[in-house]
Amino acid sequence: MVFELPLLGLTIGFISGLLGVGGGTLLVPALLYVGYAIKDAIGISVIQMVFSSVFGSYLNYKRGSLPVRNGLFLGLGGLTGAQGSGLMVTLFSPLVLSNIFLFSVCFAIYKFFRTIPQSDKPEINSNIILFIVGFFVGLIAISIGLGGGLYLIPILVGFMNYDIKKAISMSLFFIVFSSISGFISLSSFGHVDYKVGLIVGVSSLVGVFFGIKSAHIIDKKLQKKLLLGLYVVILFLTINKLYV
Repeated sequence: MVFELPLLGLTIGFISGLLGVGGGTLLVPALLYVGYAIKDAIGISVIQMVFSSVFGSYLNYKRGSLPVRNGLFLGLGGLTGAQGSGLMVTLFSPLVLSNIFLFSVCFAIYKFFRTIPQSDKPEINSNIILFIVGFFVGLIAISIGLGGGLYLIPILVGFMNYDIKKAISMSLFFIVFSSISGFISLSSFGHVDYKVGLIVGVSSLVGVFFGIKSAHIIDKKLQKKLLLGLYVVILFLTINKLYV
C-alpha cells in the first residue's frame, strides 16, 4: 500500500477536479477492491473529499467560475443533512448501504443520459430549493461515501437547468460542506481511518490541480460523455465486487 494509496489519491483527485464529483464515487469501489470493508471505505473517502473539494473550490473561485451565493445555500443544506450520516452508517447494514450506492449510480446514469449539457430554459435559482436539495443530498450521499456530485450534477443540469460547467463547480463547492460535516459525524461514530485518509487526501491535491485546469479547457459535450462513462465504470465495478 506504500505506492498504491498515493497513486489512488492522485487519480481520484484529478477526476474530482475534472468532473466535480466527490472522490468517494470512485474511491469507495477502489477501496473495496483492495480489501477494505464498506464502512471503512466510506470513512476514508470522506477525508479525501475534504482535501479535494476545499482546494478545488478555491481554484474555481480564483478562475471566476463559482457562483458563491447559490453555492452557499446548497452547501449549508448539505452540511445540515450530512450530520445524520454517522447515524445512518451505524443503523444500516453493509448490504443496504451497497444497494443504496448502486441505486444512486443507476439514477445518475438514467437522468444524466436524458439531459443536454446546456439547457435553453431559465435556471432555477431559488435559495430555498437549493438548501432543500442540499439537505437530502448531504444526508444520503455522505452516508454511502459520496460527496454528492453523483446526485447533484444530474439534479442541477437535468431538473434545475444549470450549465454543466457551473453545475460541476457548484457540486465541488457543495462537497466542501457535506464532507466536513460528514467527517465530523462519521468520526463521532468511529468510522474513520485517519492515517489512510490523510495519505489519500494529501496526495489527491496534485490531481485536483490538474483536473481543474483540464475542466476549464475541454468541451461541455465531452465533459458529459466523461461523466456518463465514469458512472458506467463505477456501476460495473461495484456490481462485480459485491455480487459476482
